[in-house]
Amino acid sequence: MKTRWAGLLLTLLMAFNVAAEQTSDRDIRLLNNRFRIDSTITQVAFVIYRQNPSRPVVLVQPDGSKIYDFRHPDNVSWHKESDMDIISIQNPMPGPWQAIGKVTPENKIRILSDLNMKVDTFPDRLYQGETLKFTARLMQGEVPLNLRDFLDRVELTVTFTEFLESVDDIPVDQRPQAMSLGRFKDDGAGLDEYAGDGVFTVELPINVHPGKYRARVTSGNGVFFRTLEQEVLVYPTPLMATFKQSRKKALPHHLLVESDTASIETGSIAAHSEFIDPNGKSSVYQGVAGEDYTALTVDIDNFEEPGRHKWHAWLYGTDKLSGRPLMFHLPEQTFAVADYEAIEQAKLEREEREAERKRIEDERIAAEKREADRKMAMITIIGGNILLLILAVGGWFVVRMIKRKKLAAESEEDLEAPPPEEPDKAA
Repeated sequence: MKTRWAGLLLTLLMAFNVAAEQTSDRDIRLLNNRFRIDSTITQVAFVIYRQNPSRPVVLVQPDGSKIYDFRHPDNVSWHKESDMDIISIQNPMPGPWQAIGKVTPENKIRILSDLNMKVDTFPDRLYQGETLKFTARLMQGEVPLNLRDFLDRVELTVTFTEFLESVDDIPVDQRPQAMSLGRFKDDGAGLDEYAGDGVFTVELPINVHPGKYRARVTSGNGVFFRTLEQEVLVYPTPLMATFKQSRKKALPHHLLVESDTASIETGSIAAHSEFIDPNGKSSVYQGVAGEDYTALTVDIDNFEEPGRHKWHAWLYGTDKLSGRPLMFHLPEQTFAVADYEAIEQAKLEREEREAERKRIEDERIAAEKREADRKMAMITIIGGNILLLILAVGGWFVVRMIKRKKLAAESEEDLEAPPPEEPDKAA
């Protein structure tokens, strides 16, 4: 009797172990690298571990046809690494399958079925420039998927495409292009709380113009393919920030935050800003609006360190219609702080240069004037000498002409007078 109960207990334990091995953790021991797909499975993912390095496996379907990593039908997606294949198949063929390749000594394959993706629903009103915490979950049935080797290789993408009623009537090259707003992984970074828990969280910036869009959440990197769509409306940003730099050294700068009173609850505005000086020193400034206020002013120290300063800020408010908390990240901006001592020194140096330039210019003008006066004096002297010479030559010529005329006149008189009478010799 005891032997019969012992045998029955042993049989039940063996059956339980086999069931646990094949169904509980979805690991299937391969016999000659063979495994079986049930007819109830409509979607399956195989995680096959190979020797490192080795070529991807070849899958042989129940009808003998083969599926390769480089050639496979549209219902198959394939992600390969040096030691692993992740193969997703929609509506797999029921029956015995075979994986041909250098499968690891553990000789097992993990099968994931009934995979689905659940994502957050976008709010009815999104705002341009807001940052949204967005979450997606990978599920196996109704249970979160927690296979780290699979999740580490899944990448989800959020895209917005301008909404048009009849896209099919528009030429392909003229259709609106999808804009990627965020890519996120289940890696525990950023807003993702835990790595490998099947929950993907991203800090999603709504950096699109106001309008109507078709939002898509997609996983299509060869590991797992799903697409979920939703129509969303994006409204103009309801919070505006302006940095007003002080022009007086004794007065602070101001960060002014204003709101659209139709969209933002009164008294819900808050701001967190960080300023970094040229030496890398960081200063944080925060502010909260009063209960009845629709705007906020944050005083910022008037930094004495000259040079280029950087700053960025987070703005917070509450949506008036839905009560949804809003968050806006202002990208990094810069402003310059003048070096007043350097400016004053530069001013003095400029004045000195101007005075020196004026002195040199005055000396040049004086030298040019002296040279002009010298030339004029020389011209006057030379002109005077020439004039005197001309007058002397002219005078000499006139005197000579007068003398010549006088001699000529005397000669004519001599010729016209009778010769003198000779005395009478007889007498």
